[in-house]
Amino acid sequence: MTGIRLHAPRPGWSVDADVVVVGSGVAGLTVALRCAAAGAHVTVVTKALLDDGSTRWAQGGIAAALGEGDTPEQHLDDTLVAGAGLCDDEAVRTLVTEGPDAVRRLIATGAQFDTDAETGAILLTREGGHHRRRIAHAGGDATGAEISRALVEAVRAAGIETIEHALVLDLLKDEEGRAAGVTLHVMGEGERDGVGAVRARAVVLATGGMGQVFSATTNPAVSTGDGVALALRAGAEVSDLEFVQFHPTVLWLGPDAEGQQPLVSEAVRGEGAHLVDADGHRFMVGAHELAELAPRDIVAKGIMRRMQELGAEHMYLDARHFGAEMWEHRFPTILAACRAHGIDPVTEPIPVAPAAHYASGGVRTDLTGRSTVPGLYACGEVACTGVHGANRLASNSLLEGLVFAERIAADVTEALREPGAPPRPATTGTTTGTTTGTTTGTGTGTVLAGPKARLEIQRIMAEGAGVLRSRESLERATAELARIDEDAAAALEAPGTESWEATNLLLVARVLVAAALRREETRGCHWREDAPDRDDAWRRHLLVTLRPDRTLSVSTTETAAFPSAAAPTPHPPTNGAEPRSTT
Repeated sequence: MTGIRLHAPRPGWSVDADVVVVGSGVAGLTVALRCAAAGAHVTVVTKALLDDGSTRWAQGGIAAALGEGDTPEQHLDDTLVAGAGLCDDEAVRTLVTEGPDAVRRLIATGAQFDTDAETGAILLTREGGHHRRRIAHAGGDATGAEISRALVEAVRAAGIETIEHALVLDLLKDEEGRAAGVTLHVMGEGERDGVGAVRARAVVLATGGMGQVFSATTNPAVSTGDGVALALRAGAEVSDLEFVQFHPTVLWLGPDAEGQQPLVSEAVRGEGAHLVDADGHRFMVGAHELAELAPRDIVAKGIMRRMQELGAEHMYLDARHFGAEMWEHRFPTILAACRAHGIDPVTEPIPVAPAAHYASGGVRTDLTGRSTVPGLYACGEVACTGVHGANRLASNSLLEGLVFAERIAADVTEALREPGAPPRPATTGTTTGTTTGTTTGTGTGTVLAGPKARLEIQRIMAEGAGVLRSRESLERATAELARIDEDAAAALEAPGTESWEATNLLLVARVLVAAALRREETRGCHWREDAPDRDDAWRRHLLVTLRPDRTLSVSTTETAAFPSAAAPTPHPPTNGAEPRSTT
């Protein structure tokens, strides 16, 4: 069997586990805790520190039908509407029905949500796309930080093995093609310095998103699409990568701002803030029945349209009517971030503009988190469970990570009850420019993009595949990304953390652009200026795999429902045409 892997040194050390979890957000740590509680030996691998992922940056909260009068059915309806016809109904029903108890178990783990001082009931707020108050929050606007704190403390208390400062490289497989662990590079951990391997009977990807593929994003610097890139090189299917959600209200720091930008939570609008232009006009009123609380794709488009009409670089979020006390107690994190950049929301409107926020697509899984590669699971933002469809409903991300992490843990621990030692990676065959003896047969070491390519990729993606897209912009992006790939092949870049990250970003950028170019309609957070209407002929998913020659195979499902990821079947392209591929 052939495979594609990053150009990297041979592992100099290894450890064994029953389960290796890659990532330490709500999804990864929940899997680790549940598997460990069932008696499994778990190793958690994380790119920075345990609490350095995207989860701790989540401000708004976690959505679940916890309030009086609310029901999972109502939560389901709001999720399906936001998903613009591409949600998998069974996956959404799983999310909303199992969600409330999953949140209660999170509370039992130690997470402390804001409660009413008199009744002790969990305080609930409202965000875009929700018809009811169902968003539980902590610390006013520091929900993710509280969830991360509780889970990290629980993991440490449980004595779960962790490897920090570790960039995952590639999947190990046994002779039958099953996942058998991962290779990784650890930065300065004594005896675990450099490239090593964790061998395990199950691999769970919980690596978060890929927001760093764009110039401006709410994602931390570690969100470079490593999990999706690893899965593609391992032969897994990814789906819906064209649906990148741009958060409507990100603090605007100027036209040249790059990297992680401060988020102004949707909960601010949920509590009554208004979107206005420079003249104070509330342009979302009349544009949608929920005005500023419409689903995120609609609000982002509304902001972009108004910016185009006025030739403006940003709009404003006006919450001066909150007063100082509400800002200080309900949104202390956002208040501090704004003031750090010279803006006082108590006395002036906040300049905002959309920025890349969340990947609704990712590694395609079934309802137990299984990918199309046996033994490889995915959950959280790296996964595509079918829950989010074409546009994630606000605050469903933490819930999805929680619910599907528990389902993965149940499936993994059931499989571990079957007798057998951790599968050893096959030792036959050779590799080109990478680890010898990590996978069956002959694998190809992929060329590496240089560190300087990162900024160029981000510029290309911001200009060609941002909120507004067209055939012309996407074809231009395709050509420019192909040029970077060709330059990388000629440069023979040396392996290292920066080149590995740039290579992962280049791969996920190519997939995103290929899918966005193929989907000739506007749906959810995919907005094609040259195809501005939704087309029901495209009510289906785009599936992408990486061929051995590193070209992309793009095909479609028959309908919006996913086939089983555990038993993949061929998916015919639309109109009987051959799947389009890009280099």
